[in-house]
Amino acid sequence: MTPNQWQKLMQSCEFADNTETYNALLAAYTHKSRHYHSTVHIDACLRHLDKVRNLTHYANEVELALWFHDAIYVARKSNNELESANWAKTFLVNNSAESEVVERVFNLVMATLHCAPTRTLDESLLVDIDLSILGSAEEIYNAFETAIRLEYKWVPYFLYKKKRIELLQGFLNRERIYTHNYFYDALETQARMNIKRSITVL
Repeated sequence: MTPNQWQKLMQSCEFADNTETYNALLAAYTHKSRHYHSTVHIDACLRHLDKVRNLTHYANEVELALWFHDAIYVARKSNNELESANWAKTFLVNNSAESEVVERVFNLVMATLHCAPTRTLDESLLVDIDLSILGSAEEIYNAFETAIRLEYKWVPYFLYKKKRIELLQGFLNRERIYTHNYFYDALETQARMNIKRSITVL
């Protein structure tokens, strides 16, 4: 999530530098409340995108959505994705993006709610990228679970445990965690192992 990465994206989109927006995003992702939803997460997402960029229909739009998808993240609120999507929408409108682009990026960010099937190839790739942590190596996944708990440290453990197990079990109940074959083949088995172990530990 470097200035160079941002400027390269801006140039590819034929936008101005938008340095103020970069600084605002950086400030959001480095806030002291961020333990998982931080610059480290965005960096990981961008690395995964680099591996599948050739599979996307609108690579710049997917990248923009990744930059913005957790820009607003307040653990006590339930409208973070909407607020993040609205920030992305405002940014694009202010940069005179076409209405179709604005709509697609807004929908990409909203897809990270993970509550409905994806509707486009780019949405599938972006959601799989966002969920790639589930299929990471055991020690990385364990650190992820620790970080998530820190972001919800204000929740009593008995309630956190109940809600976390419900969420994780929801992933296990899916026919596939990863929609696109690239991520399914690479991460599905490990993700299910990690989630089952996490539920047992909880």
